[in-house]
Amino acid sequence: MIPDSFIQELLHRVDVVDLIDGCVPLKKAGANFTACCPFHSEKSPSFTVSPSKQFYHCFGCGAHGTAIGFLMEYSGLGFVDALRELAARVGLQVPDGPGQGLPPGPKAKALTEIMRRAARFYYEQLKVSEKAVSYLKARGVSGEVARRFGLGYAPEEWQGLGIAFDDYGSPELQLAGLVISNEQGRLYDRFRDRVMFPIVNQKGDVIAFGGRVLGHGEPKYLNSPETPLFEKGRELFGLPQARAAIRENETAIVVEGYMDVVALAQHGVGNAVATLGTATTPTHVQKLLRQADRVVFCFDGDNAGRKAAWRALENSIEILPEQKTIGFAFLPEGDDPDSFVRQQGCAEFQRRIVEALPLSDFLLRELAGHCDLTTAEGRSRLVADAKPLLGRLQAPLLRLQLVKRLARASGFSQVEVERLCELRPIARAAPARVPRPAPSSLLRQRLLCLLLQKPQLATSLPLDLLSDNSAEAQAIHLLCETIAAGGDRMLAYPALLERLRGSEHESMLHSAAAELMQQPFAEDEIDAEFDGAVKRLLEGEHKRAFNVLQDKIQKLGVSGLSSEEKHQYLQALSARGRGRQVT
Repeated sequence: MIPDSFIQELLHRVDVVDLIDGCVPLKKAGANFTACCPFHSEKSPSFTVSPSKQFYHCFGCGAHGTAIGFLMEYSGLGFVDALRELAARVGLQVPDGPGQGLPPGPKAKALTEIMRRAARFYYEQLKVSEKAVSYLKARGVSGEVARRFGLGYAPEEWQGLGIAFDDYGSPELQLAGLVISNEQGRLYDRFRDRVMFPIVNQKGDVIAFGGRVLGHGEPKYLNSPETPLFEKGRELFGLPQARAAIRENETAIVVEGYMDVVALAQHGVGNAVATLGTATTPTHVQKLLRQADRVVFCFDGDNAGRKAAWRALENSIEILPEQKTIGFAFLPEGDDPDSFVRQQGCAEFQRRIVEALPLSDFLLRELAGHCDLTTAEGRSRLVADAKPLLGRLQAPLLRLQLVKRLARASGFSQVEVERLCELRPIARAAPARVPRPAPSSLLRQRLLCLLLQKPQLATSLPLDLLSDNSAEAQAIHLLCETIAAGGDRMLAYPALLERLRGSEHESMLHSAAAELMQQPFAEDEIDAEFDGAVKRLLEGEHKRAFNVLQDKIQKLGVSGLSSEEKHQYLQALSARGRGRQVT
């Protein structure tokens, strides 16, 4: 667990305006900055960044958050990885904790520097290798694209890296996966006579390599082993280069090979990435779905391609949100994206991506392909094979559509399919009419804004205002508890929002923060606004309590009240009498 105090210190040092301006050019607009939103397509800027609140909000698509949230959404990073990147920017070290991997300490920095030097060495070697240059030219790769991906060449020498590293025997070269020691203790380069593809993380650091053999040697592709810097199941080749195109097209294309990504980029398809010699993992899918509304897996049409696609489906189905889509595009047998785009052109490739088979169609097609639907046994097997997949699917509307289609294909009724697959029926209630907010609800929303702008006010808030179970009252209670937990060091505005990330009332708190961004309270008026809101809410609470007691008297008589309730009733009558005399 990363301490809240560290997150608070990190957000205090990071300027969200500088961070976002490095990704999206901002323009000054009064007290805030604006830009066209990087998370959806728009012509007029609705994306606003507040330097005083250290918060961003898009009034078009609703995207909002702190510097941490922006980095997670824009770069596709997880929470801890976003903390690491921000910490590196301001010279902090994320406290080590269980399950957090390697901290950015001296060893990580040393390995990162080693990989940087190796990448530079391979890049320079490519310039002087005629056969490597000829190979890339024959594959249609231009110098510009080769530079964009940092392509290089590992010379055909056993200790070629000795040119780049004086201490070739350093254990860190082996730890980085660049050098191997055989049984006799002899050291030699892992990559020899190969075109080199640097694998770059979200920060722009080289963390691994893929090497493509020149000629007909084996293995055709050789990848770095897993190291303290590199975990195959988390990284994707070409993602940093593809990020802008992915956002522009709102689609990420997943292919199997490094050359597929490079060839597609060469032909104008810049939103493709590749897995690193391993099957698609849930982490891969989550990372891409943070940056695009649609992910399309593009594999060969042979058995191996279909198996890879099915593994991708199995690893996607549990994390697919309702508003996102996943598709599958299959190329003719014998073709891969590299050969297809060179022979058929960009337009034909893009057409196949647009017409990709939706996940639901692919799932049912593959299941039905193993069943004889003309027999009762085959139709029963179809439902049985679908059962574990439907149970893992978390998108309720998509699951409902699949259940209906399974019912039609199998001959069972929809209810029978749901029962056989042990699925809970999905409620299909008519949309509820949104009631007009009560005056007390509006006052509590105002109180929420005041507490966000000036957290110190939480110590003056009467607990009587939090007695009901309204969402606003619960959000205020949660916010006050969080502020109190900050102790003497009062939590700052962005740190409060990060502390409450993932809470039940996160959306309401962010809405209040967005409202503050448009209409903040004047500093010299906050206390008076707070006192006024508290007074009106207390009056409303007293009136409500008085009415409850009066209703009880009408039903049970005065004798039906407890001693405490009688005392409260007399106090309320006295207060109402004073109020009438004053008026």
